[in-house]
Amino acid sequence: EVELVESGGGFAQPGGSLRLACAASGFTFSQFWMSWVRQAPGKELEFVATINQDSRRTRYADSVKGRFVISRDNAENKVYLQLNSLKTEDTAIYYCAQPKFSSHDRGPYNAKGQGTQVTVSQ
Repeated sequence: EVELVESGGGFAQPGGSLRLACAASGFTFSQFWMSWVRQAPGKELEFVATINQDSRRTRYADSVKGRFVISRDNAENKVYLQLNSLKTEDTAIYYCAQPKFSSHDRGPYNAKGQGTQVTVSQ
């Protein structure tokens, strides 16, 4: 059974930083792209970033490009998201997600975790 467990969310002021982590199990982690998605209150799920199997390729939503950095550690079955220069509009629940197909860089998703709350406010 696929399990994704996020951690590292919390409160930050605008301009601040947070680092999210996701521990994966139940599938061959190194064979899949891994993504981060988020959902703000009253809004739909939004793609944030994705990273390929060997970390050579990354893709970001325009809204976070240049501020967020996705990385992964295949030895530890973990994927990370470094959030820098945070803005109030980054407030959301952040989920890591496993694409349904190993060749896909993002959704549809086979699984996502329970999420971690990120709140950016003065």
